[in-house]
Amino acid sequence: MPLSHARRLATVTAGVAALTLGLALPVLAHVTINPSSAQQGGFTKVAFRVPNERDDASTNKLEVTFPVDHPLAFVSVKPVPGWKVEVIEGKLPKPVTTEYGELTEAVTKVVWSGGKIDPGQFQEFEVSMGKLPTDTDQLVFPTTQTYTGGEVVKWADEPKADGSEAERPAPVLKLTPASAEGDGHGTATSTAPSAAAAPTTPSVAPAASASESSDGTARLLGGAGLVLGLVGTVVGALGLRRGGRAS
Repeated sequence: MPLSHARRLATVTAGVAALTLGLALPVLAHVTINPSSAQQGGFTKVAFRVPNERDDASTNKLEVTFPVDHPLAFVSVKPVPGWKVEVIEGKLPKPVTTEYGELTEAVTKVVWSGGKIDPGQFQEFEVSMGKLPTDTDQLVFPTTQTYTGGEVVKWADEPKADGSEAERPAPVLKLTPASAEGDGHGTATSTAPSAAAAPTTPSVAPAASASESSDGTARLLGGAGLVLGLVGTVVGALGLRRGGRAS
């Protein structure tokens, strides 16, 4: 075989091998935030979804960094069985004025540890937060995932300008303008109870029916007749006794 043909064959073989290897490599399942969008100016509940990507190690720690340029005044977490959670507050680089006043400190990190996400599994860590800012269209939450073997994976790359996905994308919450019908609090609404819903006067027992009234009258008359009969009997007996004495 000529040398040129041998080289071409080797090149094609190497290309096919590389293509096959590329198809065999698993696509990285990065940490995401769900839902991925919320309304500006409201409160929302999200879940940081964390898959385990290793076959020989478990995830045992998650650290989520909160934005300090658009701090959130209220942050609360939902307990996850088997996991310890720590909400860390810190000073902001510069004070931020909100409708609640001037914020100089806010939640900067939330850390979950002590639990375990085994290979082939995922876990969700829920957070309630707000109010969401109205002067930005997204919030970025750089996240660090730690494995039992000591490996640390940082999901901290911000979205690319061209829209393509970064190599290690950070969870991103897209913010949309509040709808005209809503107030930014999501679909849940609360309404005041109607004035007619609650009684304003004490309840009164219903009046007796006509049949019940008639039955009561009959009983009353029957009782009166019985009493009069007894009186007549007594009077008659007394009369007989008087008549016997007179004779």
